[in-house]
Amino acid sequence: MSFSGNVKEELSEHWSSARHCQIAELAAILGLCGSIIINSRNEYRVKVHTENKAVARKVFTLIKKTFNIESDISIRRNIQKQSVSYSVVVKQHQDALRVLQAVKLIDEHLDGFEEVRIVNPIVVQQTCCKRAFIRGAFLAAGSMSDPKKAYHFEIVCAAESMAEQIRELMSSFSMDAKIVQRKKSYVVYLKEGSQIVDILNIMEAHVSLMELENVRILKEMRNTVNRKVNCETANLNKTVSAAVKQLEDITYLRDTIGLEKLSEGLEEVALARLSHPDASLKELGALLSPPVGKSGVNHRLRKLGDLAEKVRKEQGGVL
Repeated sequence: MSFSGNVKEELSEHWSSARHCQIAELAAILGLCGSIIINSRNEYRVKVHTENKAVARKVFTLIKKTFNIESDISIRRNIQKQSVSYSVVVKQHQDALRVLQAVKLIDEHLDGFEEVRIVNPIVVQQTCCKRAFIRGAFLAAGSMSDPKKAYHFEIVCAAESMAEQIRELMSSFSMDAKIVQRKKSYVVYLKEGSQIVDILNIMEAHVSLMELENVRILKEMRNTVNRKVNCETANLNKTVSAAVKQLEDITYLRDTIGLEKLSEGLEEVALARLSHPDASLKELGALLSPPVGKSGVNHRLRKLGDLAEKVRKEQGGVL
């Protein structure tokens, strides 16, 4: 199962003890993957369609626990696409009315019904209900990338107004959620790993949160090690390049003007470098008599380089 599937499986088993939170979670699911059917006799049915078995199970149990209503589940298999879809249906008119009135999609007099585009703000007044609503929205229309590959959290909405409502609810928890249009849908998304950790905490998916944190720690450790290795490799390459250039300059001076023409200090460090081409500046300094520090060795080698360049110019760069 994918990481996203694991999160939904965990959320499907999470239960709010408060009825108002159960209603908020169900309102989100109905708003994002639910439909209201009215027959010729003006009788209502409520239907939730999903391709996730855990979500279907959660909806069925929510309706049972919150309203003591038995709903029907139908399963449809698409052999060509190798997919399975689930429909949870409240068939009885009075039962459907109870659900719709509780989630504030219609009032007691069946007035104010509109196509579901936004959930009544009364349903999500309390902080706990906002958490439940975001949880239900993710169950209904959300997905997450595998954190080992990338950080991405999204909830897909059919209407911009619903996307904006979800974004505002997430923002109330200091989430920097954004909306982008994708074909005919509106996608509320988060991209930063720390924000995705926070949204898992908000939805109370604590097991998935710990799994994500473990991945983040391993990633950070790997990145830190890579940075150190790259830094050490760069320093090593720089040191090797410098040593090669020093050897070239000293060899050039030896073959042109002779090292014996150099001052005693420069001749000593030149001979030490020729004898120990792989030695560091500190190691070279220890070979001199008396020993010289890194900065002193570097100063002498730089003087040898400047002298080699001067000789090259005077002799046209040839031996």
